[in-house]
Amino acid sequence: MNAAIGAERRELAARNSAAPLVLIVDDDPDMRSSLQDMFLAVRIDAIAFETTAALLSHGFPDRPCCLVLDLRLPGSSGLDLQAYLTSHNVQIPIVFITGHADVPTSVRAMKAGAVDFLPKPFAEQELLDAVNQSLRADGLRRVEVSIKGELQRLAEQLTPREIEVLRGVARGLLNKQIAYEMGITEITVKMHRSSAGRKLKSVSVADMINKIELLDL
Repeated sequence: MNAAIGAERRELAARNSAAPLVLIVDDDPDMRSSLQDMFLAVRIDAIAFETTAALLSHGFPDRPCCLVLDLRLPGSSGLDLQAYLTSHNVQIPIVFITGHADVPTSVRAMKAGAVDFLPKPFAEQELLDAVNQSLRADGLRRVEVSIKGELQRLAEQLTPREIEVLRGVARGLLNKQIAYEMGITEITVKMHRSSAGRKLKSVSVADMINKIELLDL
């Protein structure tokens, strides 16, 4: 990762530095209370829900999140919720907890993207480790989304010719080779390349190539 992209990530990480949140879904009130107390004791915000419907009604806040999800619930199950979130492109790390673990179900949950699958009773530290890993991953994902979103907004300024030149740059072509392929002069290529670099706020060739790759031009 080059220095410019690293600086942008640090800046965006600061903008997205809202305190992480754990969302708990468990129909056992004692378990909900116990989990909330555990997370609050280590200074992690947590909200608990009895059903998946209650969680969906509440919605997902704009901050790094992790879902601690019981497998068996009244109404829709934990696996049902996982499938629903996937189908609606809601990207949130899930740690399953259950008192009814079996291998096929755990395999199904993990294949669908769960971070972990913990049978009850579980060690508190085991759950905390899984949740901390999930919150870090979601924080990084949010930064990546912010970077790409900002880059896409900058890329909307690019002309078709500038995009064509950038594709040549991404392939490692020299200006004269790009000029030959496009049927224009090398000076014109340099002009388009310089203009595209300004629009993408590129500070070096490596930075430009990195941004071209992120844009998937």
